[in-house]
Amino acid sequence: MKVLHRRVVVGRIDLHVAELGLGTPVLLLHGFPGYWADFREQMTALALAGYRAIAVDLPGFGQSGQLPKVLDYRADLLADDLAGLIRALHLPRVHVVGHDWGGTLAYCLSSRHPELVDCLVVLNAGHPALIRSALRRFEQQCRSWYIFLFQLPWLPERLVCSRTAIALALRGMEVRRGAFTDIDLDNYLAAMRSPGVARAALNYYRAAWRAPSRGRYPVLQRTLVLWGERDPALSSGLLLGELSHHVPNVRLVRFSNAGHWIHHDLPEVVARHLLEFLSAPADSSTALANGAPQNQHPAS
Repeated sequence: MKVLHRRVVVGRIDLHVAELGLGTPVLLLHGFPGYWADFREQMTALALAGYRAIAVDLPGFGQSGQLPKVLDYRADLLADDLAGLIRALHLPRVHVVGHDWGGTLAYCLSSRHPELVDCLVVLNAGHPALIRSALRRFEQQCRSWYIFLFQLPWLPERLVCSRTAIALALRGMEVRRGAFTDIDLDNYLAAMRSPGVARAALNYYRAAWRAPSRGRYPVLQRTLVLWGERDPALSSGLLLGELSHHVPNVRLVRFSNAGHWIHHDLPEVVARHLLEFLSAPADSSTALANGAPQNQHPAS
């Protein structure tokens, strides 16, 4: 199978998408400092299972268009861009998979445009309401030290375009040795060094700092959260403890042998959980609400 690439005009911006396979559409949303190929292994698994994997370069990243102002990168507006992409592709509904910033935007998209989202899978990403509250706590502030650095002008753009910074963001947080190859580092670095991408990527953090989301963002869709416990950037205690208040129909699976890049640490395991969840009956109960137990630290 060959990955097909195209650009899609969604209103205020055009987005680059990479597609593999035919069948029920699954929209894949990468995080920082990624681009569409961050989900390459999951795309292959989805396509072989009969799904249409649609990986997008988020606005400003990779080959997608960029926006002129910092506040153009507010989460609500980005979620509306993704809704525009779904409509521009003439898709009535999609499954959505998101990691890091892509996961946070997936929550926003599911809440703001519930008619477009069938079910949701989130990998090591915070719900926007819980991120806001977590950043008031010293533990998360220490973990999120880079957010404060990213508020500076011009210097962060230079830093994130260095191989050292990309290696720190990827290999510095991998749990499985070799999760990111030298070729992977070259590709992520090339994507970040594309003209304007570094500034756009950093503007996600600057917009969130200057105009933090205020909504509760209730997500009523069936949701699976896969969480690598060895994540140095995100506190599971602060971001997962009250998740069911915002996402009542959520199932949480924790992995003690994975970190922030869970889909790179455990690509086959993540693919298996993803396919099992997507193929489950729509009325199957996966809720953690009302005290339903969590799956703790599975070995595989």
